[in-house]
Amino acid sequence: MTTARALHGPFDYRLPESLRGDVDIGSMLVVPFGRRQVLGVVVGLAEHSEVAEEKLLAPLRALDEGPPTLPPDLVALAEWIAAEYCSTISRALGLVLPPGAARRLSGRKRRAVTRRVHLPVGARSPEPPQLTGEQHDVLEALTAALTARTAARRLLHGVTGSGKTEIYLRAAAIALEQGRGAIVLVPEIALTPQIVGRFSERFGDTVAVLHSRLRPAERYEEWRRLRAGEARVCVGPRSAVFAPIEDLGLIVVDEEHDASYKHEGDPRYDARDVAAERAVRCGALLLSGSATPRPESVRAVPRPLRLPGRVDGRPLPEVQILDMRGETQGLHPLTAQALAEVRSAGGKAMVLLNRRGWSNFLSCRSCGRVWSCPDCDVALVLHRSEGHVACHHCGHRQDVPTRCDDCGSTAVARHGAGTERVQHDLAVTLDDGSFPVFRLDADVADGEDGGVGTLLRRFEASSSGVLIGTQMVAKGHDFRDVTLGVVLDADATLRFPDFRAEERTFALIAQLAGRVGRGGEGRVLVQSIAPEARSIVHASRHDSDGFLAGELERREALRYPPFSHLIRIVCSAVDPVPARAAADALRERLRSLSTGLDASVLGPASLFRLRGRERQVLVVKATERRGAVHAAGEAVRSVAVGREHAGVSFSVDVDPQ
Repeated sequence: MTTARALHGPFDYRLPESLRGDVDIGSMLVVPFGRRQVLGVVVGLAEHSEVAEEKLLAPLRALDEGPPTLPPDLVALAEWIAAEYCSTISRALGLVLPPGAARRLSGRKRRAVTRRVHLPVGARSPEPPQLTGEQHDVLEALTAALTARTAARRLLHGVTGSGKTEIYLRAAAIALEQGRGAIVLVPEIALTPQIVGRFSERFGDTVAVLHSRLRPAERYEEWRRLRAGEARVCVGPRSAVFAPIEDLGLIVVDEEHDASYKHEGDPRYDARDVAAERAVRCGALLLSGSATPRPESVRAVPRPLRLPGRVDGRPLPEVQILDMRGETQGLHPLTAQALAEVRSAGGKAMVLLNRRGWSNFLSCRSCGRVWSCPDCDVALVLHRSEGHVACHHCGHRQDVPTRCDDCGSTAVARHGAGTERVQHDLAVTLDDGSFPVFRLDADVADGEDGGVGTLLRRFEASSSGVLIGTQMVAKGHDFRDVTLGVVLDADATLRFPDFRAEERTFALIAQLAGRVGRGGEGRVLVQSIAPEARSIVHASRHDSDGFLAGELERREALRYPPFSHLIRIVCSAVDPVPARAAADALRERLRSLSTGLDASVLGPASLFRLRGRERQVLVVKATERRGAVHAAGEAVRSVAVGREHAGVSFSVDVDPQ
């Protein structure tokens, strides 16, 4: 058994007679650990231990009146996650524990909750709609896979508006008819409200929703209903992949291209890969869907099921690339004209700028000083309405400077524009009282005025207006009256040193285009200083197949995923010298352990300082994943125990995003 802390374990305990017959794999017990009492999870039962029996401690008690035991298959899945992502079984078990399990140690009682289902924005009334011929063909293929009741994997490549959600609903209904359960993963609950509403309407209380914005008692109640079999369908973001559903028959991963499926904390799991592993273990069907599937998914499932047209027969909107080279204004003249036309017609528009705040950075016009974060080597971003400049990495904030501390000048320049600035400029030029300008970004999501849900309902209820925002505006929304889409600074993501930059640029443009013209004609304008970039050109043609073919060819030539596996290891310390020393030692250990693995070790290289810590990064690029992960874990453990590296922290990210 092991605790849900960062311990390597597992640890052996002696099972007292009082608990015999009541303990099995997945049981949760209160155990002594050092001078504390902690929560332990049984991961195995054995007749004998390598530790002498007289040295074994006994559990103090079962977690009485607490959450029911964990399903054994989730315990096994946690063990797989620990090995697959260079983590510990204790941290991995923390992912599958019932919500609030640790609170039970203090004896706190759960408050009873009354479950209320609020239908989100866009929830529909569709008796099931009539399927198109293309939908019918797809459903036939999925029915065959579900009827076989063996592990299977399918990729649904369907344009936005092609009816993928209805396919998910029908597939879930088949699984329920078979007496099996279903998990439906969505990128972010707040940004995909329609799919949550449709599942709730179609299946009622059979649906449970799990996500972090629920109150602890609400989240536990949903978990309990799933564990007890009262609910058989779970909808939620990445953590819902751990829903305690018995006899799982279907796992859906909607918008499978979305990077939010990758968990940033330890273990740094990818919910898409965890879903694939769980489907194999349960003999379930994994159905991944997207209008812009990842190259990794296309290579894993080379013959996807297709929905090439919208259900209403309407064409995808025309996309026009606007060359911004030589332009001095933020909006191209044609963009300004198109927005004015939408206002005159009383319509709606969506504008995407993947950069929040007012200005990118501030500088002194006299001496050139740039205001930077004191804890991170990055410039502070101006948020004018909140009256501060902020670091988008660590959250540091300070008042907007009025003079330079270095030279005393009051000439403070503002550079670049984010969503807050664009909202202001559009409101000045367009909002005459009948054409409101709404903003959707992380600042709004964290606000106290209702957040994302309220903002989206206001935009939907408005007779006209424009929604400006970051990539959040391109995710899962179904507004039938949006006739214009605009992408500002479309090539911004191409300037990041990331082999996925082309993929992300293509997906952003294609996904926004998919939000336009769902109820009539529509058009999309893409502003770029790189109008001939491959990703932008393919997106303007709605040519997903052409882009994916070129992207797979490029990645194969460079040995990038899916033709290799990457493991990113970061060494951090307060001072640069110990961070570099640990990275150098790690490099030598990695090279020794990776001999014969067809792997290369890149680095170490310096990363910008983050939260007051200096960082060095190494990247392992390998053909064989399991051996490389094992080598990385062994290397980190062997270096981390050295006293000379006592002040250094290590983080391992397998398949980093």
